[in-house]
Amino acid sequence: MHLQFDALTDPCGIAIVDRVERQRYQLRTPDRPSLTTVDTDAVRAPVDAAVRFETGAVEFPTVVPVHVRDESGSVVADVTHLDEASLPPGRYTLDLGTQVKSYLAVESGLEVTAGVDRTRIAVDGTTAMTLGARSSHERPAATVTTTSDPGDVLAAVETFGSALKSLGPERSYPTLRGHPPALELGTELSVPDGVEPPDSGITLRLPRSLAAAAVAAPLSYYLGASVEPGEHPALVTETGFEHRLDTHRGFEEEVARVLKQCFLLDCITRTEGDGPTVHERTAVEAAVDLEFAALSDATLPEQVARYLSVPFARVEDHVPDWRLVTHVDPTPGTLEVLPFVVDDLAIVRTQADAPSASAGVPAAVDREYTRDDVITRSAAAGTDVDPKEFVEPQAEDSLEQAWVGDRIPIGASKLSTAAFRNRLDRDPTDGDISITVVQNDARMSEERELVDGVYGDRETLSFDVSVRRSLSTDELADVLASDHDFLHYIGHIDHEGFTCDDGKLDVTDLDVVGADTFLLNACNSYHQGLAMVERGAIGGIVTLNEVINSGAVDIGETVARLLNCGFPLRSALTIAREESFMGAQYIVVGDGGINVTQPASGTPNLLDITDGGNGAAVEIQTYTTDEAGLGSIYTPYIEGIEDFYLTSGSIGTFEFSEDELQRFLNLENVPVRVDGELRWSRSVSLESFE
Repeated sequence: MHLQFDALTDPCGIAIVDRVERQRYQLRTPDRPSLTTVDTDAVRAPVDAAVRFETGAVEFPTVVPVHVRDESGSVVADVTHLDEASLPPGRYTLDLGTQVKSYLAVESGLEVTAGVDRTRIAVDGTTAMTLGARSSHERPAATVTTTSDPGDVLAAVETFGSALKSLGPERSYPTLRGHPPALELGTELSVPDGVEPPDSGITLRLPRSLAAAAVAAPLSYYLGASVEPGEHPALVTETGFEHRLDTHRGFEEEVARVLKQCFLLDCITRTEGDGPTVHERTAVEAAVDLEFAALSDATLPEQVARYLSVPFARVEDHVPDWRLVTHVDPTPGTLEVLPFVVDDLAIVRTQADAPSASAGVPAAVDREYTRDDVITRSAAAGTDVDPKEFVEPQAEDSLEQAWVGDRIPIGASKLSTAAFRNRLDRDPTDGDISITVVQNDARMSEERELVDGVYGDRETLSFDVSVRRSLSTDELADVLASDHDFLHYIGHIDHEGFTCDDGKLDVTDLDVVGADTFLLNACNSYHQGLAMVERGAIGGIVTLNEVINSGAVDIGETVARLLNCGFPLRSALTIAREESFMGAQYIVVGDGGINVTQPASGTPNLLDITDGGNGAAVEIQTYTTDEAGLGSIYTPYIEGIEDFYLTSGSIGTFEFSEDELQRFLNLENVPVRVDGELRWSRSVSLESFE
């Protein structure tokens, strides 16, 4: 079983542990509880495991939103920050907004109180409670074999919708979108039983091309649409509605717009059910002529037809910032990564290089680091590179960018099928989060000393942090082959491998790499990092070229702090890039969506603070994770704010007095920008920018 419950003594309580995803959450009780495993049916919610215990109260070390449902399933109380509810004796199920998704079932009167920094649930006397939890771990239920023939690929993509757990608007919740079937190249099309597309009443007509199949795959998945070849790309429904996808904006842009529009309006429509209302509903209702109460009872084809009757411009500003745009080189070799891209609900593009100013076309993006820079720096370092090895994907309006193909991306992460398969094969683990720091050059002690004080400073998480110095090739090989949650390497790397006192260690000579994630903070670490992924790692941060030590120290410390706060690899590097002149020379290889630790509040966030006149103005930027993906909701712990907001991106700007700001900043240690400078919330006060 991937989920386990541990009774704790100091302090007393229960630890909920997701052993595969390395997620851990603690709740506290007055005394050490005695846990009894019970059937999951004891909780009126989908859970993977459950335990029963007796106590008079449960307290959470952070503010946790609590949605209380009665025996009929109706919501009878919502308790968020600085809120409380008192309920008479009855049978209740409490939906808890914890990192590991959890529920409490209890028959008693309730007192639920959310204070400044924690939430407490008290019952009548000593009462039996049932605690259930659900793992976020998802894997493909089956493997579809396809040839490289575009017709077969379209038929394979059509199966992705079989993973949806609902065809209603609730599938906009990430927990109701299962992982699409895996793809494997073979000599004939083979679709296993049970992964046929659902009967959604929606069909996508697409050109017979690998590019069209890749671009439309996320939309087909999200709508549970069947796919068939067609001369003119279009979305059609069984009721006769048709929406052309070959508009003046172009096929790829139109597909992206349809996905974003349907997703946003599903997030609004689902609030007519049991879910909490989101802040965006008020703004969207004022902009569109839609009856969401009626839409909640409509069929999926009827919903989509009504959604797409609204001009995209009316809702565009309210679409959450998309987590990821993935640029795919549409070749047979990239097909097998497609289900993992779709699982992230990424927007897919197939154009390769961005327009180049040197080619007489205005550049689509003003990059600080370009292909020409790579070539120039490599030549200066005495290394010849082929310009054709590199690709500069077109910049997109999303938080993160990724590339799938043989070339080396600039300004985007490098995805690989091996990384995702390694993650699926990850063994469950018990115990602490293991972090190893290797300093393989005595002159680079500054970065090691900085990150030494960063890793493992989270009160509610258990860490095992070790530091190794000046390793030989054999010693470093042993470290790389050993199991670690994260490896932070400080030293030198060149085209021959890692530099050790007794020679060079080339990762391609190793049979296996045991580190799940890594940061290779050394020059030219791309090829060694990619080899680590091919031999067992899930994802890591590497450099494309020579890096100056002072810039590398800044990047290393910033990335360490962000990973320790619970940011995934890719978003941590996206933020860190902006803080150093060397940032653009770093990219992620492998699965950049993986976390080393979990965020304390469940949603990583960054604060941008400016002078608000009588106080401070704080813009809150939220980021999604694999556990809390697009469609998740977030509420800031601000007095007077009870709204839930869709992640990800900016949820708005809030005004604070000096005292309010200080209390808010002390709730959780998160990254903060003050006058454009990245700092950390618990070291910032209003006087910092007066």
